[in-house]
Amino acid sequence: MKLQKLLSYTRQAIDKYDLIEQGDKILVGLSGGKDSIALLYALSHLQHFYPIPFSVYAVTVDMGFPSYNTTMLQTICEQLQVEFIQVKTEIAGIVFEQRKEAHPCALCAKLRRGALLQEAQRLGCNKIAYGHHKDDVIETMMMSLFFEGRFSSFGPYTYFPDQQIAVIRPLIYVSENEIIGFMNQQKLIPMKNPCPADHHTKREEMKQLIKQLNSYYPDIKKRLFTAVEHSKIDDWNMDIMQKYRGDESERTKLS
Repeated sequence: MKLQKLLSYTRQAIDKYDLIEQGDKILVGLSGGKDSIALLYALSHLQHFYPIPFSVYAVTVDMGFPSYNTTMLQTICEQLQVEFIQVKTEIAGIVFEQRKEAHPCALCAKLRRGALLQEAQRLGCNKIAYGHHKDDVIETMMMSLFFEGRFSSFGPYTYFPDQQIAVIRPLIYVSENEIIGFMNQQKLIPMKNPCPADHHTKREEMKQLIKQLNSYYPDIKKRLFTAVEHSKIDDWNMDIMQKYRGDESERTKLS
């Protein structure tokens, strides 16, 4: 996928869900994976011609794994003329050594969100952008059905009044395969995830299940995504989104 197509999909989501407003300071959570790199490319390029002015910061949470090296991320940010900030933490030690979590993903995600929130507040950012894509939406919905017995998934926009910050997901119209195609087209190589739990999660199991379903029913992912987008759940319903933006009593904390 070429950069122009990535920008088109990203702008489609931004325009439809009003993800960017005048003067936004947006923190991009740059993990080094393909999704966050594609997101940074999209927002940094949109910044130059989008009719609403906004600024972008790239923040990487260093979880404390010995082999973690951000040189490649710094180079990308220099090329894109985006300020790069590395936040050093001891998350890996807390999760895998102190707590010895059998299922570490939830705690790890919570600690990383907290680190990003703290840095966003320090920088004066009012929004945090995540690289969640179309396949993530579907997988989250399926996990909710299988493990919680409810039809739910994250939305493109979520406001957290207690922290006075919003989370946006501008890549919701981009599939994982398209992101892979973009990375290949740009000759970008994502960083290897140093987490020992990588590819050994319930999300990975769900990804493989959906892949198998898609081999039987080639349009199944498209239909599942449409079901989420057209549903009345949470942030996907525009009336509820507008309500939540002004009603502090109905949102949960970011961390």
